[in-house]
Amino acid sequence: MWNKLKPYLLPVGIGVAISLGVGALAAILTRESMNIYETLNTPPLSPPAILFPIVWSVLYILMGVSAGVVYVNRYLSEPDARAGLKSFAISLVFNFAWSIIFFNLRSPLAAFVCLAILLYLIIKTIVSYFKVLPVAAYLQIPYAAWVLFAGYLNLGIYFLN
Repeated sequence: MWNKLKPYLLPVGIGVAISLGVGALAAILTRESMNIYETLNTPPLSPPAILFPIVWSVLYILMGVSAGVVYVNRYLSEPDARAGLKSFAISLVFNFAWSIIFFNLRSPLAAFVCLAILLYLIIKTIVSYFKVLPVAAYLQIPYAAWVLFAGYLNLGIYFLN
């Protein structure tokens, strides 16, 4: 069993480190502004602020595992693996940008547009990953669901504030 897992360790570790690193950097750069969430009028079903870092940490881990698994299995469909990893990398940029736009620039409408693009990129990633290895695509589904929910929250905040 160890021999089957061994090729995954480094790529999955790198994927997780990159994903968590993007999230950590965004958190560091927005830490002075994050307290605004508590002052905003939020739509129904809005979770407490403490839930966000927990959920995002789990999602970043799933995203990194997924990317590492696709990288290891890229030989199954090189073009789809390349397209999926590219979409994933670009999605990390939009993921990072959302925090800056929403918290630091305090622009919920622009942040919502950023989330819409992010959701498109996640779906693109899922489609490409599925062609390489379906399990990698499935690991991205919670990310897509959370970003969809975040879009609801973001748009609700825009309209309520």
